[in-house]
Amino acid sequence: MSTPILQVSGLRKTYGRGQNRFEALRGVSLDIGEGESLAIVGKSGSGKSTLMHLLALLDVPDSGRILLEGNDTAGLRGARLNRTRNKTFGFVFQQFFLTGKDSVVENVVLPLKIAGVGRRERRRRGLAALEQLDLADKAGNKALDLSGGQKQRVVIARALVNNPRIIFADEPTGNLDTATGSVVEDILFTLNREHGITLVIVTHDDDLAARCDRRVVIRDGILVEELAVTEARA
Repeated sequence: MSTPILQVSGLRKTYGRGQNRFEALRGVSLDIGEGESLAIVGKSGSGKSTLMHLLALLDVPDSGRILLEGNDTAGLRGARLNRTRNKTFGFVFQQFFLTGKDSVVENVVLPLKIAGVGRRERRRRGLAALEQLDLADKAGNKALDLSGGQKQRVVIARALVNNPRIIFADEPTGNLDTATGSVVEDILFTLNREHGITLVIVTHDDDLAARCDRRVVIRDGILVEELAVTEARA
């Protein structure tokens, strides 16, 4: 069996001190296979977003280990951490985090700019990503002029521009109507199944979770349930 692309063991994370101390994660262990689609499900405050932030190396645990392709990430710092995150992960959040006055293509190529890719190559790859999302005709438009669904497709294009191994999506359809949300879901699962990109979705939406290969449930910072979707539907 191949090494999981992500392995975490005994993750603990606490915020605050004294009476305000809150244990967000309490010893979570989890393996994620390459090319898998995984839903992390839980109520608000359950710890699911904290887990995603740790998996994506956006935060560090108080204790426990995170292995990326079998390599311990604890030693990653500064520029090395940023390079690893930038080339390995793509991010799709409920909030679009687009710069409204910049053009669509300028928003898409931001990870490439951070990575030091030259202007001409940035534009080429940015336009290619927009073409993949049927948004090439909007490349020169201001981001603020787009609809909600178009903005989320721009966010997915930005997530794709660095050819990531893993896409993390935190409530990716939370700000969209049902029809538009379904389109965005279809795009994400097509990228997973046709391009082999590992997809990790944080959601409280059971219908969205049911589209994934596997679902894990977080409750009060503890992994309480882990099901293949076929088991969950039984």
